[in-house]
Amino acid sequence: MGQHTPSDREIDVMTPSVARMYDWLLGGTDNYASDREACESLLKIAPSSKDLALTNRAFLRRVVHFLAQERGIRQFLDHGSGLPTRDNVHQVAQRVHPDTRVVYVDNDPIVLAHGRTMLEENAQTAVLCADMRRTDDIFNHPETGRLIRKNEPTAALFVSVLHCLPDHDDPGALLRRVAKQLAPGSYLVVCQIVSDDEGVRRGVTEMMAAATGGHWGRVRSKEEVTAFVKGWELLDPGLVEVSTWRPDSDLTVWNSGNEWEEWGGVVAL
Repeated sequence: MGQHTPSDREIDVMTPSVARMYDWLLGGTDNYASDREACESLLKIAPSSKDLALTNRAFLRRVVHFLAQERGIRQFLDHGSGLPTRDNVHQVAQRVHPDTRVVYVDNDPIVLAHGRTMLEENAQTAVLCADMRRTDDIFNHPETGRLIRKNEPTAALFVSVLHCLPDHDDPGALLRRVAKQLAPGSYLVVCQIVSDDEGVRRGVTEMMAAATGGHWGRVRSKEEVTAFVKGWELLDPGLVEVSTWRPDSDLTVWNSGNEWEEWGGVVAL
């Protein structure tokens, strides 16, 4: 996530954006030359980046379906949602409960532009062009008030986005602020990119910070991400490499020899 106020920003096609890079890694077309060049640089450091994006997306689909089907969640707040792609949160959840409501939050103006099309198709969704660190602004937004009922359990998603926050923004504190806003019976879905290889952590972090003009945090260790959710109840199997979180197919298993992975799970509030 970037540091600028979204309303003050135009779509900058010369500076890579995390949302558009992710779109390219997933095989999408809503990206520019700057994004593709940054992805090529990323692949030189971390060749499994495309597989990582696909694995992460599969985790998102599984966890949303699980929370809708098994836990009865009918409202989702997706922080750092990125560009619409196949099987968005509302599509997965509404196949279980057609009345599910979803608020997407991202600070890339192109996400809002594409989100307007989504809004035309589905009145039970909203897309906020907002900074995910501004918890009060998000929960006080009229569209959040329209769709998220404060007395009902909510799933707040932070899927592959906390690595976009630098340490001084304190991702753990952000999770605690959001948790305080949620009704009992709610859930936090948390995962971020981690690596046991210090060279990978440093190389990707430096490359992404330079490419995005500082709109980046860092690749962390498993221990650092685990500390974000310390003291909370985690659903089984806890924090894990996400392809092993309640897998629905052997095909989703991540290659443990890869240079990095997505590490996460689900907190029950």
